[in-house]
Amino acid sequence: MDKIKEIISKMTLEDKIRLCSGASFWETEQMEQYGIPSFFMSDGPHGLRVQKGEADHLGINQSEKATCFPTASASAASWNPQLLKEMGEAIGEEALHYGVDVVLGPGVCIKRNPLCGRNFEYFSEDPYLSGVMAKHWIDGVQGKGVGTSLKHFAANNQEQDRMMSDSIVDERALREIYFPAFEMAVKESRPSTVMCSYNKINGVFSSDSRKLLTEILRDEWQFEGMVVTDWGAMNDRISGFKAGCDLEMPDSSGFFDEEVKKAVDEDRLSETDIDACVERILKLAFQAQQNREKAGGNKPLNAQEHHALAKKIAKESAVLLKNEGQMLPISRGKKIALCGAMAETIRYQGAGSSHINPTKLSSMKEALEAEGAEITYYPAYELDGERNTGKLEQAVAGAREADIVIVAAGLPDTYESEGYDRAHMRMPESHNDLIYQLAKENSNIVVVLMGGSPVEMPWLSEAKAILNMYLCGQAAGEAAADLLYGNANPCGKLAETWPVAYADCSSSETFGIHPRQVEYAE
Repeated sequence: MDKIKEIISKMTLEDKIRLCSGASFWETEQMEQYGIPSFFMSDGPHGLRVQKGEADHLGINQSEKATCFPTASASAASWNPQLLKEMGEAIGEEALHYGVDVVLGPGVCIKRNPLCGRNFEYFSEDPYLSGVMAKHWIDGVQGKGVGTSLKHFAANNQEQDRMMSDSIVDERALREIYFPAFEMAVKESRPSTVMCSYNKINGVFSSDSRKLLTEILRDEWQFEGMVVTDWGAMNDRISGFKAGCDLEMPDSSGFFDEEVKKAVDEDRLSETDIDACVERILKLAFQAQQNREKAGGNKPLNAQEHHALAKKIAKESAVLLKNEGQMLPISRGKKIALCGAMAETIRYQGAGSSHINPTKLSSMKEALEAEGAEITYYPAYELDGERNTGKLEQAVAGAREADIVIVAAGLPDTYESEGYDRAHMRMPESHNDLIYQLAKENSNIVVVLMGGSPVEMPWLSEAKAILNMYLCGQAAGEAAADLLYGNANPCGKLAETWPVAYADCSSSETFGIHPRQVEYAE
């Protein structure tokens, strides 16, 4: 700490200000004249999204190959904290392989409403479960000498207008529902950073809120790490310094620098507020440097071992929602009609900043064939959810000749993503209609659901078995095949409410109605 204070005493005001904004999309400033190292960050709540080339925060550009583990919506259903620790350890090892110093995760935002487009990245509507899972994930990653970033602090429960929305939440709701997962993770696992959210809380942007970032996070919860903005979330840099918002990411090309210096010169901002932010950034920078030296260079990528772990977590996370007449497991030798384009192009992860380039991927169709299943495959609908009458008719005809019909259904890629919310809780009509039509020809219907959030199931009585895979990572197809044939037991339990209809949600009358002025009236 004496070394850090000595460095700060030598730094010019301009350099202090510059250090508090990223040097590039993923990396902080390196200042050789003061002996200050940089550190590198990467997305990664359920696997790394390391971009060495052209960078973005929406999963558009290609990233390095990494293990895609089940998303938080799936892994929470395992109710197995040890699995989250093992996942964290594997992600930490891959971070060391790619030279990543801080992994941006986990996400512990509460699932206020099933339509939030990013719910697949969050654990639960339950604060305690979310906190326990986050704590063990953090312990796993940081146990490998890699930092984490607990996000998105706070009351960030929608994607629509997320950079302009104002979450109007009373103190009791914040303290009982929306803060506890953060508080538990901060106090018990001491994440190296906390990421502030885009939105306002009761009229004040998170990045500007001294109450949030200093009075609650640091004074009450004794957080000693660094606060980083979500990418592009800095609202007012002067207010941010006063609030204790340390690092603005990504770089803003010096957009705020002159304004901040002028505020110091005019005594509207104290240089000591900037010094406090610089100190916390330097503390993490030197810790990251020390961790890299201790690791002794890039570690090998244990792709095969980590794929096996992803498969193990997927099998423990799947939830058997229905199994009438012990329809599952499927007996060997049965003729199977496998219906639905998702069986071949499997939906295994969400879209946006957590989009991973997997080390390996096999479909449910391939995995069932590897099990020796006697299947005939029918796409039945277009991958984007659009109806294809010809493909539907072929699937229905195939169902007449089969002993069992397995339907891959759920939410296509475009239905849920970072950046926007779902318009309703329904699956595509082509998926619903497919199940209805197949059930007219064959009573042995098994539905395998893929998607990051609950869906309405009007066909519930038509299916004998429903296996909910959520978004179960790169081994989802293999895990589904093992579960369908009884090689593994589907032992997952829901970590969130599945309403029969959207109107049953407590927040359905307020969510998305006025997306920029959001009253948590429920």
